[in-house]
Amino acid sequence: MSKALQYRCDACGHTFSKWSGQCSECKAWNTLEEVKSIQVGGKVKPLVANQSAQVIALSEVDSSVQPRINTQLDELDRVLGGGIVNGSVVLLGGSPGIGKSTLLIQMLAALNQFQTLYISGEESAQQISMRAERLSLNKENIRLLSSVSLDEVLLTLANIKPKIVVVDSIQTLGSEQLNSAPGSISQVRECAGQLVQFAKNTDTTLFVVGHITKEGTLAGPRVLEHMVDTVLYFEGDSSERFRLLRATKNRFGAVNELGVFVMQESGLKGVKNPSALFLSHHQTPAAGSVVMVTREGTRPLLVEVQALVDDTPAHTTRRLAQGIEQNRLSMLLAVMHKHGGISLHNEDVFINVVGGVRVQEPAVDLPILMATLSSLRDFILPRECVMFGEVGLAGEIRPVPNGQERLREAAKHGFKVAIIAAANAPKETVQGMQVIAVARLTDAIDWILENYARA
Repeated sequence: MSKALQYRCDACGHTFSKWSGQCSECKAWNTLEEVKSIQVGGKVKPLVANQSAQVIALSEVDSSVQPRINTQLDELDRVLGGGIVNGSVVLLGGSPGIGKSTLLIQMLAALNQFQTLYISGEESAQQISMRAERLSLNKENIRLLSSVSLDEVLLTLANIKPKIVVVDSIQTLGSEQLNSAPGSISQVRECAGQLVQFAKNTDTTLFVVGHITKEGTLAGPRVLEHMVDTVLYFEGDSSERFRLLRATKNRFGAVNELGVFVMQESGLKGVKNPSALFLSHHQTPAAGSVVMVTREGTRPLLVEVQALVDDTPAHTTRRLAQGIEQNRLSMLLAVMHKHGGISLHNEDVFINVVGGVRVQEPAVDLPILMATLSSLRDFILPRECVMFGEVGLAGEIRPVPNGQERLREAAKHGFKVAIIAAANAPKETVQGMQVIAVARLTDAIDWILENYARA
């Protein structure tokens, strides 16, 4: 038996006999990692059947719903799909200082009926204790292990058998079986694989903190997200008070739920009415501001869309967007020119969704164009006006899902006028609200200019 040194590409899986900066197969850079292959007499070792493996019918599998564990943090439970599932593995990513460690240590302090363990490879036990004191948490239930050795971590887990484990973070762990440094692609893959296997075999719930790159994606191999059951992202600016927790993968619930937290001196606190948080409070109404009703998972959400249109001194115009896709803004302005008769080829256009919310659904189309029109013509849309609707390339206003629920949410917050797609028009009158149903973009433009624009 002999060991041959090879290099495997973590992006495509091809192996090479020598290292190079770029994979010749998939053209990815810096993805070749050292691996050791075992050869037995120059022959491939034949496969041997595993007598313990069994094939069963799907009908024989117990499909009863597993009871969930309430984390005592309602917004976290919402994103997880109703609570923690036994034996699940959750990967939590986010920018440095966003509140990942704070959220997880608050969760462990609240779960005093279970045996838990906090494994830290970045902070010392004293630092974590000081954070718990600053947050006024009960430290009796939080047990710590400061280690960067995967073998030491697995041995500790096997000895004390905790129910819920937090690993902060996966990039700091290293296995002695690999020569590469902690945080490398091979180390992250190996450590995550062994931890996931332990969690599944022992029915232990595992929360793993992951670093993110400057592009906002989780650092390490892409397979890391495939190995876990749930992937959560903490969004927001560390200089702001609020944080958004979003699920991008969830085997036990919906992937489009949104949790909203506010960072206070006592830690993260869930926001029960996020619509009030994301609506700005102007002292006086301003042009270019429109309120829309978006939908995040099962929750309708009121957010403010702002537009600024200004003459450009340069030969090329600028199109900048915060909270929506940049290319969608360019497409909507082209539709406005073609079917609305309003040209912006000599104007800079800036769009911002207030509060740092990222709106990914097309219901934002109509509010964007009406906010742009309001800024261009310098007239104010009243505070009690709300709108939503998708704008097609032919200039039609298309319906969006759950229109009735969006209208009820707007009426609950005191809005009196709603401009929506004709297909979303409610069959019954919404109490206290005038619903303006429009079929085309020109209908919306004409109605708004007639009722709100100054002469």
